[in-house]
Amino acid sequence: MKIYVWRHSKKFSSWSMFDEPHIFKDNYMQAEVVILATSKEEALEMLKSDDRWNIDELQRIEPMVFDLDRPAVISKLVSFS
Repeated sequence: MKIYVWRHSKKFSSWSMFDEPHIFKDNYMQAEVVILATSKEEALEMLKSDDRWNIDELQRIEPMVFDLDRPAVISKLVSFS
């Protein structure tokens, strides 16, 4: 098993960034999804049950992947806004 983390921020997006991914169907500033699965494909398949996540757009972003067989810092978040 592995932990898959997809994170996307639109904080610095502008109209000039037409090809920017939009991973969540509702408007968002930051979106993150963390899934425990045996493969990236399985993780994305699990998300299909929630139609608010845009699977095609998530596939454009390479997730952070963490193996469960060794210690790791999974996430850090610092926000000043």
